Amino acid sequence: MKKALAVAIVILTVIGWVFSVTGLDSIGSLPEQMKLGLDMIGGVSVVLEADTEATGSELKGIMDQTKAVMENRVNEMGLSEPVITIENENRIRIELPGAQNATEAIESIGKTAMLTFRTADGNVIIDGSHIKDAQAAVYQGYDTSLLNTYIISLEFDAEGSSLFEQATRDIVAGKIKSSGTFDASQIPIYLDDEVISAPMVTTVISSANAQITGRFTRTEAMNLAALIRGGSLPVTLNEVQTEIVGPTLGINAAQKSVVAGIIGIVLIFIVMIMGYKVMGVVADFALALYVLIVLWVFVGLKAVLTLPGIAGLILSVGMAVDSNVIIFTRIQEDIKEGKTVRVAVESGFRRGMGTIIDSQLTTIIAAVILYEFGTGSVRGFALTLLIGIIASLFTAVTVSKLLLTVVSEHKSIATMKNFGVKTIAQETEGEKRLPKKYDFLGNRKKFYMISCTVIVLGIGIGLIRGYNLGIDFTGGTMLQLNMEKAGQVQTVEEVLTSHGIKADIQPAGENGEKVIIKTTTVIDNEQRQALVDEIAEKAGISNGRETIEQAGLIGPSVGDQLKANTFKSILLACLAMLIYIAVRFEWRFGVAAIIALLHDAAVLFAFYGLFHVQMNSPFIAGLLIIIGYSINDTIVVFDRVRENRGFMKKIRLETVINESVNQSISRAFMTSITTALAIIPLIIICGDAIRAFALPLLAGVLCGTFSSLCLASAFYYEIHRLTKKNRYRGA
Repeated sequence: MKKALAVAIVILTVIGWVFSVTGLDSIGSLPEQMKLGLDMIGGVSVVLEADTEATGSELKGIMDQTKAVMENRVNEMGLSEPVITIENENRIRIELPGAQNATEAIESIGKTAMLTFRTADGNVIIDGSHIKDAQAAVYQGYDTSLLNTYIISLEFDAEGSSLFEQATRDIVAGKIKSSGTFDASQIPIYLDDEVISAPMVTTVISSANAQITGRFTRTEAMNLAALIRGGSLPVTLNEVQTEIVGPTLGINAAQKSVVAGIIGIVLIFIVMIMGYKVMGVVADFALALYVLIVLWVFVGLKAVLTLPGIAGLILSVGMAVDSNVIIFTRIQEDIKEGKTVRVAVESGFRRGMGTIIDSQLTTIIAAVILYEFGTGSVRGFALTLLIGIIASLFTAVTVSKLLLTVVSEHKSIATMKNFGVKTIAQETEGEKRLPKKYDFLGNRKKFYMISCTVIVLGIGIGLIRGYNLGIDFTGGTMLQLNMEKAGQVQTVEEVLTSHGIKADIQPAGENGEKVIIKTTTVIDNEQRQALVDEIAEKAGISNGRETIEQAGLIGPSVGDQLKANTFKSILLACLAMLIYIAVRFEWRFGVAAIIALLHDAAVLFAFYGLFHVQMNSPFIAGLLIIIGYSINDTIVVFDRVRENRGFMKKIRLETVINESVNQSISRAFMTSITTALAIIPLIIICGDAIRAFALPLLAGVLCGTFSSLCLASAFYYEIHRLTKKNRYRGA
């Protein structure tokens, strides 16, 4: 049964990949099915804040209604694959990946569209909620001035028809007084307090149909009809955050990310085979199945894959490999002790399961909290990480165990050499060339000195020179314009200066044909487009809207909230992990792990201060990587310490710790190498935006490896020494 099941899994995995790459007639391939975020394919993301003082259940009702109206509008306008969510109680986030004209999309979905029919003296007759249907149509009447223009044909519901009929009766009866602007017989039609039409009433209108005339173009009439059909928003919305990514930038990012991802996975496959021979082949197969499962789960959940999501995927790939490495290390140790390969496989999985569960559960705790309390990119990262960890527990444990068990029963394959274990002669020769086991605790002061130097130097330089804070944290506006030719910085500067806007303007692109504008002034969508149109006109560009390749707007409150939410979610994640580690191990391990995490966070701050890298969302991704990766590494080392203390009760604690860390070195290095191999191609192949995103990931991995091996156990030792006079376990 084991052999049959193993063969079935292999065949299904191969078929799954063939199907995923080529697709079927009725179902497309995996790339066609995958929903990509706007940072991958271009599009627009806008966060709108409700202008209301409502709280509690009243606010929730308003926001739920607003979200429903937004969904109707987006669907009516034919914008594909929208993602509309409520954030922080009073905000709506709308993501439209692939939107061709981001500016028009923002203009349309963000309008309040409070449609009202009023009498001349200002009393509201009916509003948008009484409209049953609205359609754009060509005018077909007797007014020659309206020929070749479009109108909006309205259909009232029963209540609206009744109210409209009564209003026209009052007008005909002379009960309505005229105002300084409108005659008593007129019914002004308002859209957001702007009069779009004011038809005259001469007879009582009992029909359920009406028309809005205003010399509309076809596009204007269709958009207005869509807004009316979508419904009136119950509250005014203000634009507080915007991100626009041009299709070219997005598609390039997606293509390069895919290439880099494939290269990274192939490199991981090669390293695993070189390090673990037959076991490496099994691990590679399990990893191929893992990637297949994760990507199709994303398709099934209709989740959107973004750059932070790729960060979570990279981290989960590293952890999937790490689970195998933990078990393979145990198997090799058992083979060296004289066990047969078959017995070693069984005992290796049994001994490694506790470590895997502890390390993965701590990361799951962090991911759940980050998803619950985070927003936007933080939630995307956490969701990908959660899906990846759950999938890895299946593929790296269940599937790998099944395949290795079947392989271990073949004597011609199940040899020491094929399982990456050296013979006694090889071990003896190797020991002559290699130094003795490293004294980690004895050199802990050197590690403290290295860490303190890096942290003090980096943070000090950052504070003196000033951290390069992006608009994600400071608030402001960023624009990247394609000016079609070089030397346009002065033109841009003149336009901005004429409007009293101070900005940092830099040339970009291979030939300097692009311009990047960064300002701490928040420029909303309407102002932004007016500026771009003026810049395009002065630069001799025919269509200003096509010059925007990338744009971002962050209101000051959004930046403050981003920092607050990130800090809160990370703090809660650390607290939850501390409690779990204290229960599963002991409180000293938990405190030491959290101190190590704080150290890693400080090193990341130093990295940004030292190299003046801009602190935007990638900085948050770096912090998240540290939380996920470093705690996983640290738990594995602590598990060794706990295990060794169980049968080395009379050995001094520092000896036990040194032995445990030395036993963990090969696993830590292999995990770090494989994870780094997934990140490095992103840095080399992809552009500046992805490079700025990938660099903190690599820094987090390297820092996490250093702290888990050199500092975390040292912190535990220091705490143990301070809280217990005797260093022996029995004390």
